[in-house]
Formats: sequence, C-alpha cells, structure tokens
Amino acid sequence: QVQLVESGGGLVQPGGSLRLSCAASGINFGLSTMGWYRQAPGKQREWVGWIITSGGTTYADSVKGRFTISRDNAKNTVYLQMNSLKPEDTAVYYCNARSMYWGQGTQVTVSS
Repeated sequence: QVQLVESGGGLVQPGGSLRLSCAASGINFGLSTMGWYRQAPGKQREWVGWIITSGGTTYADSVKGRFTISRDNAKNTVYLQMNSLKPEDTAVYYCNARSMYWGQGTQVTVSS
C-alpha cells in the first residue's frame, strides 16, 4: 500500500530554518506530483506548494521566497526547506502524493 512518512519537524526560533522530508513507498514516485500542506490549530488545511515530475515547483504566496520544495527520485523522497520561519508558520505539515495520498504529518512550531 501507499505510505508517506514525514520527518524533520520540531521547535525552531523565528528566523530559523527546518528541512522536512517525506519518504514515499507503494507509488511510482518519479511519475507523481508531490505536494506539501499544513494545518494550524483551529484552521483548515492549506496548500503550501507542490513539485511536478519534471521538478517544476509552485508555492502559496504566504511561503514564496522562503520555502523550497525539491525531490530526489532515487530516494523516493520529497523535501520542504523552510527558511526565515515565522510564528504563523506553526502547523502540522503534511506530505501529499497525486492529490490522493497523505502522510501522518509532522509538527512544526516556530516560537521564541
């Protein structure tokens, strides 16, 4: 079955950086668009960005210029590099494959 396993979350100070990873199995990763979403407490899940099979990326305005999505098809892994983090980036971050499959999420907390 399809499994998406996120890792790399944690507590970071404002202005800091984190890199999230999402390891995929059970899908043809190289042919899959991969996305990142997040859900803050009391809010709906929102789209962060995605990366298509060719490596092209698109981002939400709220993270553009600060977050970068990349992929390593040899490792079946997609990454979310987050820089210049703000308290409003605090959320559970989810990996998504093909707009169909979800990981369990990883908590990111930005606080001093």
